Amino acid sequence: MKRMLAALGLAVGLAVVSVAAQETVKVDLKDLKGAEVGTATLKAAAGGGVSIALDVKNLAPGDHAFHIHQAAKCEPPFATAGPHFNPEAKQHGLQNPDGAHAGDMNNITVGADGTAKVTIVNKQVTLGAGPNSVFANGGTALVIHAKADDMKTDPAGNAGDRIACGVVAK
Repeated sequence: MKRMLAALGLAVGLAVVSVAAQETVKVDLKDLKGAEVGTATLKAAAGGGVSIALDVKNLAPGDHAFHIHQAAKCEPPFATAGPHFNPEAKQHGLQNPDGAHAGDMNNITVGADGTAKVTIVNKQVTLGAGPNSVFANGGTALVIHAKADDMKTDPAGNAGDRIACGVVAK
């Protein structure tokens, strides 16, 4: 009996390690010329959702919109990433009473040196299965825009051009 319990404990331990390994995803972000501008590390967030640790460089200083887009494609000028990830067919904007898209997130601020390190938690998406998974329908894309998101204008918050993109896929 002890051997069976020990074997079961070992099997459960291995399953937990396997699941934990799947809960961290690294995304390389590239600019319109194909140059690497940083990374985003996605992990399951405590309390639900996904934590996105963003570390970027060589971007214009100021506020920039940062969204999850619906398609796992990043061909310049990144229109291939499609619209914002929106499995619940809501309106755009964290301040929109009819919103927000699951892919809507707070703006990021790039410093005078062209870098930013920030962690954003998006409680509307998951790394698991289902329609709100960042892996749904083959994956999604992380997109940084030229301007700040106004947090209310549908469909994209007047965020301007897409200046960096990275594919989120298994």
